[in-house]
Amino acid sequence: MRSYDPDLTPAWKRSAPVPEVPADHDLVVEEVSTGFCGAVIRCEAGTVTLEDRFGKQRVFPMEPRGFLLEGRVVTLVRPSRPAPASPARTASGSIAVPGARARVARAGRIYVEGRHDAELVERVWGDDLRIEGVVVEYLEGVDDLPAIVADFAPAPDARLGVLVDHLVEGSKESRIAARVTSPDVLVVGHPYIDIWEAVKPSSVGIRAWPAVPRGQDWKTGVCRALGWPENTGAAWQHILSRVHSYKDLEPALLGRVEELIDFVTAP
Repeated sequence: MRSYDPDLTPAWKRSAPVPEVPADHDLVVEEVSTGFCGAVIRCEAGTVTLEDRFGKQRVFPMEPRGFLLEGRVVTLVRPSRPAPASPARTASGSIAVPGARARVARAGRIYVEGRHDAELVERVWGDDLRIEGVVVEYLEGVDDLPAIVADFAPAPDARLGVLVDHLVEGSKESRIAARVTSPDVLVVGHPYIDIWEAVKPSSVGIRAWPAVPRGQDWKTGVCRALGWPENTGAAWQHILSRVHSYKDLEPALLGRVEELIDFVTAP
């Protein structure tokens, strides 16, 4: 009596076996069907999460022959040991310090133009600022900036950093900023008409921030163009709710805020 192989597929048609590779943390692989290449940051039941060099994350099923490792087809399997936990990070991307208490406030300060600016800075850099003991205050515009700086009386142990909206060459804001010459004051700015624009449109769920004609209130014009109710306070709360970390902000703002924090906290 003959015995038969349960797999009746001819040997020459059978797929060659491929190695099984543990999906260890930081292993860099490419998903075969999409070409997405990234490092393993999480491995759960039946799925693996990859993060590419731009910080984009995608989740893939761990199917047989589903990935390329150094050009070779492999099957990812769950690692035998749990992956090391990544250090927790603050919304600004800094490594979080568990249990850290807020530092006593420094004499130095960071001034921003308005309440929305202050709320956005708190949203992303709040944890860092509390550890560093830096207080953020908001101004009602910068028309009187030289007088405000003189009243603050900056000194080497009480530095002042100022974040200005729409600080571009030839603007009114640039002329005002040029009048501040103290070495203990740093005035920097971003190119956006309003801090709303510093939030990436994709984070808000729009294609782009609309162009608003001159002479029209910018925030009201944005609400009209996007079909939002003309309630700028409610619109801002919607925008702010979509900001979860530094990844939701434009680089032109990120660099300026980091520069101010470094300036105010420098020894």
